Amino acid sequence: MSYEVEHNIPKNEPTPRHPVRPDLSTFFSNLELVNTSTTQNTNATPMPADVRAVFTTLSDAFRTMRQEGGGGLLDSLIASLEAEADNPPREVQGVSDAFLDELDRVPKKSLKQNDSCPICGNPFLEGKLILRAEQNALISSISQQAVDKFPLVVQLPCHKDHIFDLECIAPWLKLHATCPMDRKNLLLKKLPPPPPPKDEEEDGEYDEMFA
Repeated sequence: MSYEVEHNIPKNEPTPRHPVRPDLSTFFSNLELVNTSTTQNTNATPMPADVRAVFTTLSDAFRTMRQEGGGGLLDSLIASLEAEADNPPREVQGVSDAFLDELDRVPKKSLKQNDSCPICGNPFLEGKLILRAEQNALISSISQQAVDKFPLVVQLPCHKDHIFDLECIAPWLKLHATCPMDRKNLLLKKLPPPPPPKDEEEDGEYDEMFA
């Protein structure tokens, strides 16, 4: 009996094809040269060529992802990155690693089956078929995100529905402190609500005295 028959795996069943995240090692190497938040670069001004390179490498990576059929948000991100590569800023205005670490994780139970990352287009929850070459057998394996109670899906503080794969949103946020969907600055703290008018405070105290 074949492995497929034994494990009730239909033969020749097409495996869903999702965009593969490109290798970002070159991007992160370039980022080290322009990241002024690190100890060795605190007082350094990045070279314009290095700043241009970091925007270009991320644009190229997103373009590769787009060719694989990534999310609809990619076109606007690529356009922004290319514009910044053509006219690079003096410094990269991204978030810190600590900011990324403190982003709210989205628990698995709050994700719907058809929810997907706006950048890569991959579903947050999915089962994957993995070919084990050493055994030459097709086995069913649930992806780490599907079994992890708190998968690497994060929510940005600007809106409860702005959720992303951390692997996709982190490179963007290392270059921009803004949400890629509404472009709100994520480092600006929300202002506390204004105090009530003085007349209302006095009325409230008066009512309490005679309640």
